Amino acid sequence: MTKHNPNNERIKRDYYEYMKAAGRCSEATVDAAAAALNRFEQYTKFRDFKLFHIKQATAFRDHLSVLRAQKSGETLSKATVHSTLSCLKKFFLWLAGQPGYKSRLKYSDADYFNSSAKDVRIATAQREQTCPTLEQVKHVISVMPAGTEIERRARALVAFTLLTGARDGAIASLKLKHVDLATDKVFQDARDVKTKNSKTITTYFFPVGNEIRAIVAEWVHFLRDEKLWGNDDPLFPATRMVVGPKCYFEVAGLERKHWSTATPIREAFRKAFTRAGLPYFNPHSFRNTIVQLGERLCKTPEQFKAWSQNLGHEQVMTTFMSYGEVAVVRQGEIMGGLAAPQSAVSTDAADFAKSVAQELKKLGEQN
Repeated sequence: MTKHNPNNERIKRDYYEYMKAAGRCSEATVDAAAAALNRFEQYTKFRDFKLFHIKQATAFRDHLSVLRAQKSGETLSKATVHSTLSCLKKFFLWLAGQPGYKSRLKYSDADYFNSSAKDVRIATAQREQTCPTLEQVKHVISVMPAGTEIERRARALVAFTLLTGARDGAIASLKLKHVDLATDKVFQDARDVKTKNSKTITTYFFPVGNEIRAIVAEWVHFLRDEKLWGNDDPLFPATRMVVGPKCYFEVAGLERKHWSTATPIREAFRKAFTRAGLPYFNPHSFRNTIVQLGERLCKTPEQFKAWSQNLGHEQVMTTFMSYGEVAVVRQGEIMGGLAAPQSAVSTDAADFAKSVAQELKKLGEQN
């Protein structure tokens, strides 16, 4: 059974190089495009792209609408279908301009990979993002054991994520030199740290409690003073595995190297929340928790701008629009409060509203 087409493989390789070099796409974006193309080729039985016809696109779109996921057995979500079709549309739009394909494809052929307007609205709708409360996270940390090096690492890991709001990919690549306890900050240097879009970010510790900072400080001192590790050693090292007496792999403390992926971080979070009897929240959800805390603590536009910048957002509207939605319960409380007689709006609140309006105007001009 055919599992690939040589001509397709060659042109796909060129496209992936184009995505990386010209499109400046991340590996994850390239992988998503490769998965979408593979799914399309499987459907067409790896027919040469030069023989493409718009009926293939429309038939494949209908095929996706009834296709079931292997793990869940349920039909693919609208978001997955929309993402897959978007990847294919970009590819065929690029392909129509390549030598050997110009005479066979038209740029408009790519439009047949569009989802319906109704499905696009469903796929791209903003939905409430669940996140743990600050009290829940502190409870999780308080019940985490710290008897072994591995347990101490897990506890410090959860505490550090709350203290800095750093993404798990960045945390996995941080070195000891990036944490400055004297000034309470983390320097996410893009030359060493895997930050989103390779941005260099200076993050000062968020005001989430002295006990959280103490756990992180204790961990840093443990690595430096007891383990005698240096600046270029990992802040959260991988687990050292050895072959035990019974010829099985066993945990033997910490290894002086970084985790290769962020998967162990998410597993540590899963175990921590399960132990505390709470539903699992991934590391990224802590950023929502921090934004909600900032909405309560920040009183001026400048304060919230600093809070947003501390999360690595260049535009404060990113914080508002991507993380700053009001929880449904809180939404009800606010609406109920607005029904009561209102006093004059404070100067700070007026300034804050004016600043938001200005940011929205700038955003509109950029688009």
